[in-house]
Amino acid sequence: MGTETQPNSDYTRTWAPSGEIEYAKLADGTRLRYLKAGAGPAALILLHTVRTQLDHFQLVIPEISHAFTVYAVDMPGMGWSDITPAASYTEPALRRAIVEFVTTLDLNDVTLAGESMGATLSLTASSELEDRVRRVVAFNTYDYSKGVGRANRVASIYVGAARLPTIGRVVTSMENNPVLGIVMRGGLLDGGKLPEHYLAELRRVGRRHGYPRVAREVFRNVDSMIAARALYGRVSVPVTLIYGDHDWSQIPEREANLALLRDAQSILLPDTGHFAALEQPARVAEILLDKHGV
Repeated sequence: MGTETQPNSDYTRTWAPSGEIEYAKLADGTRLRYLKAGAGPAALILLHTVRTQLDHFQLVIPEISHAFTVYAVDMPGMGWSDITPAASYTEPALRRAIVEFVTTLDLNDVTLAGESMGATLSLTASSELEDRVRRVVAFNTYDYSKGVGRANRVASIYVGAARLPTIGRVVTSMENNPVLGIVMRGGLLDGGKLPEHYLAELRRVGRRHGYPRVAREVFRNVDSMIAARALYGRVSVPVTLIYGDHDWSQIPEREANLALLRDAQSILLPDTGHFAALEQPARVAEILLDKHGV
């Protein structure tokens, strides 16, 4: 558990100089770092992808902060949120943290939006938050076999080894810029859309004490993300389900999710991989604003 009184903001300040960067403290003492930006009348919560952090949305937030009060959250153990020894990073544990984040800040009329793991958690958390949520905007849900391992061959080998008992933590502790860069670029149709400064920040986070275990457990949580699809039928708010045409998911998997969601529409983003917020930030912002009625 961290002892610093203020969350690390060095990198985030480079692209969000006027945002408020704070901690939200959960009941178990874990602190989640979050960025609050904008002063729009409606609350928008942004939930990031596997092995990233709130800075995943750095190209989107400046385009939407006039319409929303944006809360971009580092999930437990990730980014600069507290790393709690022996904590669980399964879908139910992450969902509980997001639900508690919303209730702790007493947010209402919320749009829950996320990408990848964050998209799946936006859907499942909405099933518990009920009247506090107005809609969900889910980009490239993360709820299928192999997960990040579908990104490319290097990702398949690296993530597969990271999930193994005993040696998995050793594998994630040996993570370096070249390997992480290859894995991350596997989420983009155009690998040049991954900013080098963002990759450097992800590696800086990766050197935090205890982070190799976090990374391993997050890579291992894909089965719980798949199981969480059972909650999609309980989502009662309008949903927009967005997929890149080069997302890791397969077309039958996307169609199955659409069938589970009672009040959902689907959008396909051309020339887009798994990380739409990096590859097509203007289009992501446009969708968020359109769903808000702006």
